Amino acid sequence: MHIFSLPAGLSGRIRATTATLALTLALAGCATVPPPDDSMNMAQTQLQAARDAGAADYAPVDLGFAQDKFQQAQTAMAERKYADTANLAEESRADAELARAKARLGATRAQIQSKIQENSSLRAQGEQAEAAAQQQDAAPVAAPSSSNSAPTEDMPAPSSSVLSAPAPGAGFQTLPDNSQQPASSSSTQGGQP
Repeated sequence: MHIFSLPAGLSGRIRATTATLALTLALAGCATVPPPDDSMNMAQTQLQAARDAGAADYAPVDLGFAQDKFQQAQTAMAERKYADTANLAEESRADAELARAKARLGATRAQIQSKIQENSSLRAQGEQAEAAAQQQDAAPVAAPSSSNSAPTEDMPAPSSSVLSAPAPGAGFQTLPDNSQQPASSSSTQGGQP
């Protein structure tokens, strides 16, 4: 049996070359991962959108998670741990998106609650106005006050005999004309002598 063996000087060179090649590949593998600038920019944009939507008021916990993850991503970026940076930036973006959605939901709920209160107030005002109108309709109508403040009564209805048809031959009657009075009487009445 024969086992193939390399000369002693050649085996050391192959081992050194193999080790160098492995180290070069390992360093090249790390160097080929680009910084996740797009992920960081998207996370930062989502954080700002969440703040603008009112996440500080309506979803402070989720906004806090997003901010913490973004700070961790910035630290990983400074340490050139780009894989960690990309993961943390993505988590920050997702948390910021959640905070934004919760903030929009909270703001919408607040608007709905405000409209419900406004409708209740308007309904109560309408009911009060309706009750006042019913009271006014039920109250007796007061006669207009006269200058002498004496109570006035309604005129009684005429009897049925007055309303009956006129007797035959009796129509309209004319009154004698009193407009022609003697001149002497008109000068003494109401005028100067």
